[in-house]
Amino acid sequence: MSTPAGARLALDTNVVISALLSAHRAPAILLDLTLAGELTLLADDRILAEYREVARRPKFALEATQLNRVFAALEAIAERIVPHPLAIELLDPDDLPFLELAIAGHADALVTGNARHFRSGRTAHPVPILTPREMLDRLRR
Repeated sequence: MSTPAGARLALDTNVVISALLSAHRAPAILLDLTLAGELTLLADDRILAEYREVARRPKFALEATQLNRVFAALEAIAERIVPHPLAIELLDPDDLPFLELAIAGHADALVTGNARHFRSGRTAHPVPILTPREMLDRLRR
């Protein structure tokens, strides 16, 4: 299945942070397309809070004013979703809110740098798990 422009996406925190750290790689292109309104970001308060918390970690040394602008824009354009808890076991339980969001929001994809964290041998789910590069490839088709 090809994913059309205007796709509904759940973006893992690692994609957002990667986009902020490197302006010319696949995560940054996806973030730019989202901010331009060409892709729909799905979010809830948990996810938006995690984006802010992780981005402010000293190891990333990201400029506070830039972060405030980016996150204000994301919060303004995000489609807010109210996810339902899922009884799914993931390799990293902290990733479950992203899968809950993607499923509840009927996402075209959950985009992550850690795709293997979302693959569970015990439970199938309907959302494609793609890397940023895979997502861009689908958009280009």
